Amino acid sequence: MNRFENLRETTISSDKVFDGVLLKVFRDKVELPNGKTSTRELIRHNGAVGVVPVTDEGKVIIERQFRYPFDQVLTEIPAGKLDTASEDHLEAAKRELSEETGYVADEWIDMGVFIPTCAYSSEKIYLYLAKGLHKGQQKLDEDEFLNVEEVPLSELVEQVMAGEITDGKTVAALLKAARILGV
Repeated sequence: MNRFENLRETTISSDKVFDGVLLKVFRDKVELPNGKTSTRELIRHNGAVGVVPVTDEGKVIIERQFRYPFDQVLTEIPAGKLDTASEDHLEAAKRELSEETGYVADEWIDMGVFIPTCAYSSEKIYLYLAKGLHKGQQKLDEDEFLNVEEVPLSELVEQVMAGEITDGKTVAALLKAARILGV
């Protein structure tokens, strides 16, 4: 028996209340560990990938992108959603790096999973460190606009610690990459 089994909630029913292009919102009725019932509203998500591409000189290929919900430009790692829940995570990471930055990488290091919003979304972001970079051609979607820059990983870590980089996946991925690379 799992030592946390006493915390498990059991789904009684699930109703889709919104079916959008990106988001699928559900209202579930659950049985709580004490036998009572409650409601959980959640977003079911295919998942995503994020990449920390590091040059031989220790610079990260970083993106600056306007994010509508915050009405500001944020600093982020290259990232994107999985086309399907079963899509190969590494292949999706390779695709997103190439499309967004034009770079391809010789070496890929799995940095684990980041769960950005566990209270209301099933999204998991699979993080990778990419090395041995080669510049190619950027292939942005027609509704995608971003600036690509090279910034030393050490400077990005300082920006994370100063609260200047606030995107969750980017914070986690940069700190993991810094630890792996001894920065």
